[in-house]
Amino acid sequence: MTVIAGFFHRHPRARLAALLSAPLAWLVVAYLGSLAVLLTSSLWQVNTFTGEVVHESTLDNFRTILTEPVYRNVVLRSVGVAAAVTLIDAVLAVPMAFFMAKVAPARYRRILLVAVVTPLWASYLVKAYAWRVMLANDGPLDRIFGGPGYGLPATVLVLSYMWLPYMILPVYAGLDRLPDSLLEASADLGGRPGRTLRSVVLPMLVPSIVAGSIFTFSLSLGDYITVQIVGGKSQLIGNLVYANIGAANDLPFSAALATIPALVMLVYLLAVRRTGALENL
Repeated sequence: MTVIAGFFHRHPRARLAALLSAPLAWLVVAYLGSLAVLLTSSLWQVNTFTGEVVHESTLDNFRTILTEPVYRNVVLRSVGVAAAVTLIDAVLAVPMAFFMAKVAPARYRRILLVAVVTPLWASYLVKAYAWRVMLANDGPLDRIFGGPGYGLPATVLVLSYMWLPYMILPVYAGLDRLPDSLLEASADLGGRPGRTLRSVVLPMLVPSIVAGSIFTFSLSLGDYITVQIVGGKSQLIGNLVYANIGAANDLPFSAALATIPALVMLVYLLAVRRTGALENL
C-alpha cells in the first residue's frame, strides 16, 4: 500500500485517472452504451409475417418517420410543444427570478428558493393527476374560466408547470451573479426599468435562459406521461414509442422514434454551445 500511495503521490495525473476511471466507465457502459444499442436496434426491422426482429441494418424506419405524414406531423408537433413550453417558462421565470434575486430581502431569498424547488419533491404522477382533476369538466378551472379541458393546450400548460423550476433556477443564478452596480449605473444614466431590463439584464441572461431551455426543451420533448393523462387524443413522440413497444410489438421502430429526440437535442446543443449556456448548467 505504501508503494502504491507513493506512486500516486509522485504521479498526479495517474491519481486523477484512477479517481475518474469508475465514473467514466459507468458513463461509457451505462449511458453511451445504451445510446449505441438504441441506435443499432433502430436500424433493424420486424418481419411482418413472423413478427421476429431481422438484424439487418437499414434506414427504412427513419425513412418512414420522415416521409409518412402521420409520423412527420407527430415529430413536428412534439418539437412545437417543447418549444412552446420553453418559451412560456422563460417568460414566467425571468420576472420571478428577478424578484427573488434583486427585489426580495436577502433573508427571504432562501425561503423563495425552497418554495420553487419544493414542487420537484412531489410525485410526478400526483401533480399530473391533480392537473387532470382541475382541467376536467366541472373541475375548478372549468367552473371558473371554462377550462381548456384535455388536449394539446392542456399538455402545454401542465408541462410548463412541471418544468418551470428548471428554468427559474439557472435564471436566478445568472441574476444573482449580475452586479447591482450595473442596474444602478443604468438608473443614473436615465434608464427606465423597461430599458434596463431590455438593454442590461436580458443580454446578460441569455446564457442562463438557454441553459434552462436545455432542461425544459429536452424534458418536454421526451415526455409521454403528461400527454397520456391530460392530452386527450393528442399524439407526441413518447406516445408512439409506448404504442409500438406495447400493442404493435415493433421494437426497432420504437427505437427509431426514440432516437429522434436524442438527435434533435444533439443539434440543439451544438447550436447553443457558443452562447456559454453549457457553463451555466
